[in-house]
Amino acid sequence: MNAWNPAEAAWLAQLYRTVGCPFLDAVLSVVTRLGDWGWFWILVAVVLLFFPKTRRAGLEMGLALILGGIICNLILKNVTARIRPCDFDPAVVLLIPRETNFSFPSGHAAVSFEGAVTIFRHNRKWGIAALVLAAVIAFSRLYFRVHYPSDVIAGTLIGIANAFIAARIIKWAFDKWGGKEKNPADGT
Repeated sequence: MNAWNPAEAAWLAQLYRTVGCPFLDAVLSVVTRLGDWGWFWILVAVVLLFFPKTRRAGLEMGLALILGGIICNLILKNVTARIRPCDFDPAVVLLIPRETNFSFPSGHAAVSFEGAVTIFRHNRKWGIAALVLAAVIAFSRLYFRVHYPSDVIAGTLIGIANAFIAARIIKWAFDKWGGKEKNPADGT
């Protein structure tokens, strides 16, 4: 899978030609950093753990982030070894730090949707804001041409799946070990 994908690369180049501007360069270069190593979403999960009303969401988010790190960064990126589009195209001037790992799937998209979907499951109002942020982070990866669209789509789907898998595992653990508490998202 590490070969150049001309159709997706052409789409990325057209995207930047169409919407690229100094304002988006500046804003998205900050927003994209929120996904670096998942630090922002890890911080949110840790903060959620401190409050009894949000502790379950923090546990779910933490588990989803761990699943994503294993599935995306340890397994899929190394198995597929897909080279990033910016590394194939010498015309791309990177406005963000160069990534050292492979492209598929987008870890930024995965971690962002793991966090955002978890928040949405527990609080719709904050969840909508989190989903918008996750979508902007995912878009920024396309904008800067560090991921192909298929990388971002795969990362998004993995992130959504991990959020739901983590919720089921945490529900099972609470049910099994008597730590069951009210969770409006799943009716318990």
